[in-house]
Amino acid sequence: MAQPTLKEQLEKGNTTVGTFQSIPAAAIAEMTGLAGMDFTILDQEHGPLTAESSLPLCAAAERGGASPIVRVRENSPSEIQRALDVGAAGVEIPQIETREDAEAAVAAARFDPLGERGLSPCVRAGGYDGSDNYTTEQNEETLIAIHVEGQGGLNNLDGILDVEGIDVVFLGPYDLSQSLGIPGQVTGERVEETMEEVCSRARNAGKIVGTYADTPELANRWIDVGVQYVAISVDATLLKGRFAEVADAVDTS
Repeated sequence: MAQPTLKEQLEKGNTTVGTFQSIPAAAIAEMTGLAGMDFTILDQEHGPLTAESSLPLCAAAERGGASPIVRVRENSPSEIQRALDVGAAGVEIPQIETREDAEAAVAAARFDPLGERGLSPCVRAGGYDGSDNYTTEQNEETLIAIHVEGQGGLNNLDGILDVEGIDVVFLGPYDLSQSLGIPGQVTGERVEETMEEVCSRARNAGKIVGTYADTPELANRWIDVGVQYVAISVDATLLKGRFAEVADAVDTS
């Protein structure tokens, strides 16, 4: 029996955990799954990754058992199409500020009749030759996560939540803190209250909620209020932290 997709897990109400990946190394993508994570977010917005470098990372993540999700650089049809064509299980789309932004993201990520994604079966997502069910399967299985992380998105939240086809509303705590005038204070009272309110409104609208957490402790705090899709830290940060722990633990005196 085929394993449930990440989208199916979330729709069943499961909590899923992953991380952001900025290092262009297939071994890291593979290790996220082998370590027990559900997904790895290949970060093209704040990292050096491209569509070209993301293709082998998608394959490696799948080999390890994690779903590859690509955070694209911007909400543009070409960015979204390239991310999905190389075999990502879904896309994260930053800086959604209006209902129109959300509608454009869905249109770019879904094939006709649900959207306007450009069609070529000769890509990794289509097994390089496509199949009779290629577009239908992609429409059913592709996860669309939109980032609400600025004042515009907060002001237009009801319209954004009303858009059909959005699977996950991802709350970006760092950008939210900046939009609230307290950059970097992601555990500040105003940020937490704002995130709790958005989480409640999104869930009431039938949307799955996602967010980023620096630590497992903070991840658990958001899971307790209903977040199902949690990205914990960044691969480079985790590696550096572990290297530092090892270096500090060695007595070189």
